[in-house]
Amino acid sequence: MQELAAYSGLFAAALLAATILPMQSEAALVGLLLTERFSVALLLLVATAGNVLGSVVNWWLGRQMVRFQDRRWFPASPAALARAQRWYRKFGRWSLLLSWLPVVGDPLTLVAGTLRERLLPFLALVTLAKAGRYLALAWITLGWS
Repeated sequence: MQELAAYSGLFAAALLAATILPMQSEAALVGLLLTERFSVALLLLVATAGNVLGSVVNWWLGRQMVRFQDRRWFPASPAALARAQRWYRKFGRWSLLLSWLPVVGDPLTLVAGTLRERLLPFLALVTLAKAGRYLALAWITLGWS
């Protein structure tokens, strides 16, 4: 039962961390890795799945929210939205490989949605980026050489 709670907690932390909410999943992953009680591969899979799903939520929100950009409550000014969209158009979908970065990664997945990025390329690039980050974190934490 504790194992299920640990994996579920990691999944939830990773999912929420990938949305625009200010959270982190790295500490949860490192803590679980250091206990040496859990499968490293399963921890990486769970963290990646949660983080990618959170990015898909951002992508979907971006696709939906753009139709409300003329409303006063819209969270970004027209200039800020246009600037983000220009940047994404300039660097294209390959910029999603930066979706693992703090601060810019989550808004990047949101902008991909506003620009109607197709889901399969989005999933492939974001999964590669997120899995790579967690793998590097495990590598450093466990001192693999």
